[in-house]
Amino acid sequence: MVWARSKRSIGTQSKPRQGAGGMLNLLGRRESGGAFCDGLARRDFLRIGTLAALGTGGGWSLPSILRAEQTNPTGRKPKSVIMIYLVGGPPHQDMFDLKPNAPKEIAGPWRPIATNVPGIEICEAFPQLAQRADKLTVIRSLVGNQAGHDAIQVFNGHDPRKLKPAGGWPQFGSMVAKVQGPAEPASPPFVSLCHTCTHGPYNEPGPGFLGATHSAFRPLGPTRADMVLNGVTLDRLADRSLLQKSFDRLRRDVDTSSMMAGMDAFTEQALGLLTSSRLAEALDLSKEDPRTVARYGTGDATVFIDGNGAPRVPQSLLVARRLIEAGVRVVTLNYSKWDWHGGSYDTIFNREKEDFPIFDKCVSALVDDLHDRGLADDCAVVVWGEFGRTPKISAQVGRDHWPQVNCALLAGGAMTHGQVIGATDRIAGEAIARPVTFGEVYATLFRHLGIDTQQTTITDLNGRPQYLVEDDAVAIPELLS
Repeated sequence: MVWARSKRSIGTQSKPRQGAGGMLNLLGRRESGGAFCDGLARRDFLRIGTLAALGTGGGWSLPSILRAEQTNPTGRKPKSVIMIYLVGGPPHQDMFDLKPNAPKEIAGPWRPIATNVPGIEICEAFPQLAQRADKLTVIRSLVGNQAGHDAIQVFNGHDPRKLKPAGGWPQFGSMVAKVQGPAEPASPPFVSLCHTCTHGPYNEPGPGFLGATHSAFRPLGPTRADMVLNGVTLDRLADRSLLQKSFDRLRRDVDTSSMMAGMDAFTEQALGLLTSSRLAEALDLSKEDPRTVARYGTGDATVFIDGNGAPRVPQSLLVARRLIEAGVRVVTLNYSKWDWHGGSYDTIFNREKEDFPIFDKCVSALVDDLHDRGLADDCAVVVWGEFGRTPKISAQVGRDHWPQVNCALLAGGAMTHGQVIGATDRIAGEAIARPVTFGEVYATLFRHLGIDTQQTTITDLNGRPQYLVEDDAVAIPELLS
């Protein structure tokens, strides 16, 4: 994967506004009466194309960007969440809820190993996670899953089978962007590192009734080429004093003219990002210690597993951590393809042998990294998929879709870790103790961010207030410190 800002074009999911160009050109030309002292033409400075949704209702002005480092107290870290979607449904009974005493056609070939927490066992293919179990929580009883290959419930916590408001439920990051806005003026509140899958329902559901303004900023998205830094060097972008003078003069020239209409919120947001190096640097892994990159591992972002899943790209987890350090509140990413139905792999277990060690390495690296960098209390991590897998192994399809029960892995967030929540029956087919819902997990994440889900509402397209989580769900008490 290339994460170099010198070559990266950054865009969003949103569509271009009517009449707007498709790129940003800051170079300009020297024109008589129409250029600033540095040669930037007014009309070129205003050629802001598609950057329509960075997660705030208002704009980010250049002065606010330049003041950000002075106004933000040193050492203050915003609360944040990294959400890792395991595309296609991970097999819970082969990962975190093994049943070694079940019949062979249910138990499979894997055996549990002890962790560093007495009494907790996980799959033998996860030795690194096993040694970090005191920093993790396994939920073995996630219920209420929908049955289709659809990411919607993972990303917004709402059961798609239930009545939804006009425009649809916003995803988690969009709700956070609406309620809290950016934590740092130089960084969007919500960034998606999700690769676009050819199977549409695997992709994030979007901002729903909140509208495009609260979409994720997507540096990997299909519209990443909408904003092109056409010939602008990094050195020039870094020259903030020059940009400040140009911007101030532009303001003076257009304050009393109709051109000011072009300087809307989206224009200021685009300029804000381009004149701050924080986001670009977070996306640039060449600035990371090579030893840290090696700890996570790397993968090819152009290889989509099984054709319609996501790439197996461990370095996405590292970029997520870097974005959190840059002040992003919510980072989502999709990882690999977990819908294992035999096929060219012969059995699902051959595929597990391939995927499990890489997953073990990169998730363990993220947990270590958050603790080593003092981020573990401020950043919560959730790893999950859309459903679990059938207890019985079929020669035709391996483990098929199983919405009756699912699992999730949590880390960070100043939560009480080193525990397992919930239990399933002897074949991992049904929850028999402490069933947990998506709503409860989301209520826990919102609480971590400082958002009271019992009081906070967002307004739908019909003007009705809507609560953030369904069924009056509350935070999981076992996780509360």
